[in-house]
Amino acid sequence: KIILVLQCKIMNSGAEKYSQLIKSKAEKFGFQSCGISKADFLEEDAPHLETWLKNNFHGEMKYMENYFDKRLDPRLLVEGSKSVISLSYNYFPEEKISSLDNFKISKYAYAEDYHEVIKEILREMVMELQEEIGEFGFRVFVDSAPVLERSWAKKSGIGWVGKNANLITKQNGSFYFLAEIICDLELIADHETTDHCGTCRKCIDACPTDAIVSDKIVDGSKCISYATIELKNEIPDHFKNKMQDWMFGCDICQDVCPWNRFSKPHLQSRFHPNDALRNFKKNEWKELTQELFSEIFRKSPVKRTKFAGLKRNIEFLEQTLEKS
Repeated sequence: KIILVLQCKIMNSGAEKYSQLIKSKAEKFGFQSCGISKADFLEEDAPHLETWLKNNFHGEMKYMENYFDKRLDPRLLVEGSKSVISLSYNYFPEEKISSLDNFKISKYAYAEDYHEVIKEILREMVMELQEEIGEFGFRVFVDSAPVLERSWAKKSGIGWVGKNANLITKQNGSFYFLAEIICDLELIADHETTDHCGTCRKCIDACPTDAIVSDKIVDGSKCISYATIELKNEIPDHFKNKMQDWMFGCDICQDVCPWNRFSKPHLQSRFHPNDALRNFKKNEWKELTQELFSEIFRKSPVKRTKFAGLKRNIEFLEQTLEKS
């Protein structure tokens, strides 16, 4: 029994040391927050995900139906995994792009593709960790695999899930990317934080398409971000006169959130908007060509919607303006 207790103490000491090291490295590499949770089955999320899919709230995002079990259990995604390290990375801009005589673009898409930027940072961070800890099994994820990012971030204590289904923190609001390192290290799990939305419903009331159907549940098929990014077919009529000039993404439910008054400008030079986004006006966007699209959005998340998709969005907004 004495030997067993000593072994447990040694293991806990190592887990605590590694956990603190990981958090200090995360801060060094520019992450806003870092939390840890045990790699286990997300029991609470399973019925919610199943109901969300059954209600067809994912619209044409059929990929959400794939890998149901892997979304809920990281041990199926990364063999031998024991811990999920959740991280947040700020993207709140120092200045918003003017919407005067301009179409709007979501703040996260102002500059370089966050998938690539953050994955590079994560890989460098893990390399440093392995130099100090030794080799360990891991995979890094940035919104690019069947991982329920908000659930893991919530479980690790980074923040709570707001009524608009975004992860929110008291200190920084919600304008940040989430990322994960799923690894085979035994680490000390953090505790969940409390919900601080209270009776506020600013995000629900501000959504022009009524996409927030109830507390923390969003009908993705009604969301402006879905219509301008994920949807590959024609934009449905029920979006007419409700798009509020958004040509890519939408920030309405975040812009009205009281917690985002605490958002601070990011320090990542690769997230600064390019000159075209700063200076273009509606007439110039209407004349956009494939060549110009490729030049402006060469390293941008806007590539996801492709030239045809962005052109469709702009034309839909124009048709709405002409009829109004």
